[in-house]
Amino acid sequence: MDTKNFISRYTPNTSLQKNEMLKDIAGVSSLEDLFSDLPSHLINPKLNLPNALSELELRNEIESTSKLNDTPGEFSSFLGAGSYRQFIPSIVRQITSRSEFMTSYTPYQPEISQGTLQAHYEFQSMICQLTNMEIANSGMYDGASSMAEAALMAVRITKKNRISVLKTVSQSYIEVLQTFLEAPEIKIDIIDNSTSLKPDTACIILQQPNFLGNLEDIEKFSNLAKENDSLLVVSVDPISLGMIKPPGDYGADIVVGEGQSLGIATTFGGPYVGIFACKQKFIRQMPGRIVGQTIDTEGKTGYVLTMQTREQHIRREKATSNICTSVGLIALGATVYLAALGKSGLKQIANLCYEKAHYAANLINSIPGYNVVDNGLFFREFVIKCPIPPKEVNKLLIKNKIIGGLDVSSEIENGMLICFTEMNSKKEIDNLIDSLKNIQATK
Repeated sequence: MDTKNFISRYTPNTSLQKNEMLKDIAGVSSLEDLFSDLPSHLINPKLNLPNALSELELRNEIESTSKLNDTPGEFSSFLGAGSYRQFIPSIVRQITSRSEFMTSYTPYQPEISQGTLQAHYEFQSMICQLTNMEIANSGMYDGASSMAEAALMAVRITKKNRISVLKTVSQSYIEVLQTFLEAPEIKIDIIDNSTSLKPDTACIILQQPNFLGNLEDIEKFSNLAKENDSLLVVSVDPISLGMIKPPGDYGADIVVGEGQSLGIATTFGGPYVGIFACKQKFIRQMPGRIVGQTIDTEGKTGYVLTMQTREQHIRREKATSNICTSVGLIALGATVYLAALGKSGLKQIANLCYEKAHYAANLINSIPGYNVVDNGLFFREFVIKCPIPPKEVNKLLIKNKIIGGLDVSSEIENGMLICFTEMNSKKEIDNLIDSLKNIQATK
């Protein structure tokens, strides 16, 4: 083998190419000469490392170390609040791990990656079907940033400088909103069901279901927005759309949401994918990228980036966003998930979540000292009032291999937001009920 011209998999320059470059540098004949100004102890420091292991020894070492962790399968989880443990069909990871998709980056001439563009196009189409909206982009960073971009978009469209956010929206989302809107000096009003809008309000933002799990009176806020010439921005749980009315049916102008529940693992909070859809007439103000379908010169179907009004492509003052990495691989996972389930499968998942949550709620209400906070209809999450602080309840539950709900005592005294998905079996729910009873008995 000619090692001088051998091209390394990881180092693209051959020895011959390196020598040619060194000839152009005066007084340098080797790479060592090039870095001679650096102290040798910095270039080759003494490393206190153990001897190398064989593959078998390394595998045994990793397995031994991994046993120090607790794995999700060992626990029953009832934690939601925006990040959900759902069943992920094997085909999702099988497709997303293929080398055609799992690549370091989309080329800056994206039309050469027709498969990637088609996947984005299918994602957009499915989001439109799911939300009953006219246009969707190819994904945002996550649900919170999607909501913030929707607020900025509403301000651009209406030329107004204030947004109203229902207090039942996730506090984490509100904090992201505040971060995005601070520099452009856009005002934020936190409102409740009885608050009227100020004349300069660009949009009303709400979650459906809301952060505490309840379904909002959408028609009321839709009418309120219309009366004030404001836009209605709705953040949705996509799984819930297998059961409840899609936002396009009740006149939402912009729809956003967190796509994690569509076949994406929780993985310590990311990466996720943000959903973003709107009415066709607002397309010029939509952030992110839009993939379109076309016909090439040979009459074949092709896919192109129809719109990408980012700061990187047009004048900054005319850009609608500066989004960079589009988490397209995560969007692909959501697309595969929706394709695998189909309409009937998504409906079945939604029904399972609903039925399990209501089964558990009825049982919890029967335990002395606990009660479900009645704020109206709920989908798969609800708040329970505990006899002791939720923090203490969760400490006791974890001893029984149960991950309890989120402590929302700041909103409701001794309140715990608890969640149920298709992953929670009847046995797990009954075990949770027994554990809550035992906590009350020993209080």
